[in-house]
Amino acid sequence: WTRGKESQQPGEYVYYLAPDRKTLRPVDTQMTKPNGIVGTADGKTLYVADIGASKTYAYQIQPNGDLAGKRLFCEMGSDGMTIDNAGNLYLTGHGVTIFSKDGKQIEHIPVDEKWTGNVCFGGAERDTLFITASEGLYCIKMRTRGVGSE
Repeated sequence: WTRGKESQQPGEYVYYLAPDRKTLRPVDTQMTKPNGIVGTADGKTLYVADIGASKTYAYQIQPNGDLAGKRLFCEMGSDGMTIDNAGNLYLTGHGVTIFSKDGKQIEHIPVDEKWTGNVCFGGAERDTLFITASEGLYCIKMRTRGVGSE
């Protein structure tokens, strides 16, 4: 990072970018360091990880782009995130940790690296989980598929 210490934004917030791609406004200013973000296929729920506070929150997305009903989803932050077609949320950091849609940890995929940064489903059937880590790229054939591949 070479841009210096001065931020180009008023704060480390969650922002909404309007369809005109010009109007940008904060929709949550109460996080320590928001990072991972992913929405459900129906466009109703947004998950945002606060990696600085080691928490992930769920919000209801309003028609105007506002966020409502903020609730603690789990006590874990994340770098990258994805969702499978059952609504399970995959968080990264130390391996990949999978949470059910009600916020209960259901699985952990260990990755023998210092850090896992991003995760997504891909492949022709969207049933391969791709994981980027400190020094490698991993893929796992899954019994589930990425969101949107019902």
